[in-house]
Amino acid sequence: MESYFDNAATTRADKEVIDLMVKVMDEDYGNPSSKHTKGMEAEEYLDNARKIIAKSLKCDEKNIVFTSGGTEANNQAIIGTALAYEKQGKHIITTSFEHASVLEPMIYLESRGFEVTYLSVDNDGHVDEEELKNSIRDDTILVSVMYTNNEVGAIQDIEKLIKIIKAANDRTLIHVDAIQAYGKYKIYPKKLGIDMLSVSGHKIHGPKGSGFLYRNDKIKTGAYIYGGGQERGFRSGTENVPAIAGLARAAELIYDDFSNKHKQMLLVKQTLIDGLKNIDGAVFNINRGLDATVGAPHILSVSFEGIKSEVLLHAIAADGVYVSSGSACSSNHPGLSGTLKAIGLPDKLLDSTIRMSLSYKNTVEEAEYAVSVIAKHVPVLRNFKSY
Repeated sequence: MESYFDNAATTRADKEVIDLMVKVMDEDYGNPSSKHTKGMEAEEYLDNARKIIAKSLKCDEKNIVFTSGGTEANNQAIIGTALAYEKQGKHIITTSFEHASVLEPMIYLESRGFEVTYLSVDNDGHVDEEELKNSIRDDTILVSVMYTNNEVGAIQDIEKLIKIIKAANDRTLIHVDAIQAYGKYKIYPKKLGIDMLSVSGHKIHGPKGSGFLYRNDKIKTGAYIYGGGQERGFRSGTENVPAIAGLARAAELIYDDFSNKHKQMLLVKQTLIDGLKNIDGAVFNINRGLDATVGAPHILSVSFEGIKSEVLLHAIAADGVYVSSGSACSSNHPGLSGTLKAIGLPDKLLDSTIRMSLSYKNTVEEAEYAVSVIAKHVPVLRNFKSY
């Protein structure tokens, strides 16, 4: 049996998504900028995709800019906005808890003379509201906060944070990394006051290399990639029509029968919790009440003192159980997780933590199998005292 619990890294593309993408590549392969029939057929896929995604966000189609994924969307939102508004101010706020695709652009902007304030979070991964309020200045042009943390599943109260920001400086723009939240929650940017929101297709059973940036059309971000002026001039380059069509189909599917999908994730997550809590030395991060409804419905972070996470990861993979030791992207940045440090995890647990991330497609049986495999390996590995 196989139990794939690394869905926060990537999901398996849905069969309907794959079939549609094959059709686009094989039959409707025109360039959407071409004026002949094939080009118009391709353009129709883009128009339809924009309608589907706009409907899921309750926004206008013109607010959607297709990208190559969440990383590009985050970069476009942060760097594009900073450069467009630098005459109004060069102060940006984010948290110490963000994904590398947010933190690295911040580091880049600091090298360009911008000042970045990194907010702390508490042990449950929540932003300190007073610190946020006191950090906002007249020259604060942007605040970037993730909706759902990709490593431990902490959820920010975005609506409340935005009210604090706007009360302090109503000119400050809001960017939300919703890469781990879209498809898990119903998110309506206009209602919440979000100016920019980033999404990635391969987190919702869509294709890798697909994503979009929701962009409030009242803000003045310039082009991020220059060339032929596609995406209304915001993102040049021939559109990846198969991936965009697949992304839109994945968005349709994940929000169809949404309530039951959400319940399934909570059921599977609770099954994991109920099984893992019986393993000696298991420590749940941001979920000390052992309640599946705490944090994101699809992410569970658990530490096993005395066992290196990488050793455990490889041991259980041999039995067909797939998890991660943190963000997949963080594997390109060697070192201990900044997220785990930010929530104050004890040093002895920093490299003993695994992330189990699920999908609505996971089953209780898969969860029970994963628990049994982990329970089998933990005492054996602990006896080796590998460090």
